[in-house]
Amino acid sequence: MKNAPAREVPQPTIRRLPTYLHYLRDRAASGQAVVSTSAIAQHLGLEATQVRKDLGYTGVAGKPRVGYPLPLLIDAIEALLGWQRLSRACLVGVGHLGTSLLGYERFSHYGLHIVAAFDRDPRQHGRPCSGRTVWPMDRFAQIVRRDDIHIGIVTVPADAAQAVADLMVAAGIAAIWNFAPVTLRLPPGIIVQNEDLYASLALLSQRLVAHVTLQAQDDPHAPHPERGR
Repeated sequence: MKNAPAREVPQPTIRRLPTYLHYLRDRAASGQAVVSTSAIAQHLGLEATQVRKDLGYTGVAGKPRVGYPLPLLIDAIEALLGWQRLSRACLVGVGHLGTSLLGYERFSHYGLHIVAAFDRDPRQHGRPCSGRTVWPMDRFAQIVRRDDIHIGIVTVPADAAQAVADLMVAAGIAAIWNFAPVTLRLPPGIIVQNEDLYASLALLSQRLVAHVTLQAQDDPHAPHPERGR
């Protein structure tokens, strides 16, 4: 397989690549051997030029009027995303969100293997959760080092997130996936990805209001989000 070019991949492209990969895996599972840029673009609602530009970062060249070889393209995207080797992770905060993440089996298809779970609530300690034992926080550093864990997932309330992040850094965690609605203060070199569910909800709500408002301008009888409150 041709090596991907050693250039920085834009974040919007990184965000689209998993969507491409999901579609490509489905096509491969159905027995398809090649796929065209136009087919990908049409299925995902994107411009073909954008798809072609994104896939250019993989280093795989498509053939005119034929397309990309599916197995080669899938391997190249997985390699570019670092998903060919499972990354071992732990999760802190076995509440509703944490439990849901632990139960999501498809993470392993995307290079993530959550091998341990922790919680400060004694009632959680020792109980199984989606095949993992929930450990007390005083075992954190020991288990992280024992199991060679490099990714920490934070699903605790905002007021506990910084202390958890500090514990992760002290134990040798290199990357943190933060679901708590708070900005973490981390040393240089620690990788952090924030998933702000409230910000996503705000964007969704704002887009809905704008959409309904536009409808109301065209149709005065259209429903409005303020009505019925």
